[in-house]
Amino acid sequence: MGIFKELFAWWTGNTIGTRILTWRKGEFVGEDEFGNRYYKERNGKRRWVTYRDLADASKVPPDWHGWLHHTVDVPPTDMGYRPKSWQRPHLPNMTGTAQAYRPPGSTLAAGKRPPATGDYEAWKPEEG
Repeated sequence: MGIFKELFAWWTGNTIGTRILTWRKGEFVGEDEFGNRYYKERNGKRRWVTYRDLADASKVPPDWHGWLHHTVDVPPTDMGYRPKSWQRPHLPNMTGTAQAYRPPGSTLAAGKRPPATGDYEAWKPEEG
């Protein structure tokens, strides 16, 4: 199923077209902690990522995001990037999953809804 999925499944981001482009013009630059692999054209104009799993741009860490979008010229592997002590580890977008953020009072949050404070008056239609 692997080669079939690669030939026809565009959502993985690793289609046969991407494979051919990577083989013909790509130069491997580095890999992030999620297993995503980063490439650039040999002439240096284009940069791209092949995802380990499903293609999801939120799985690209901030240091690699800056390199992909030409904000930074040097890839994180060459500049020895180290996160600051106050920085949290990168998390992909969790919307739509069980790990999504649920604010207090959300109907999807576990637990009970906090009681209303009584600072509003409900509308009632006029009788008659």
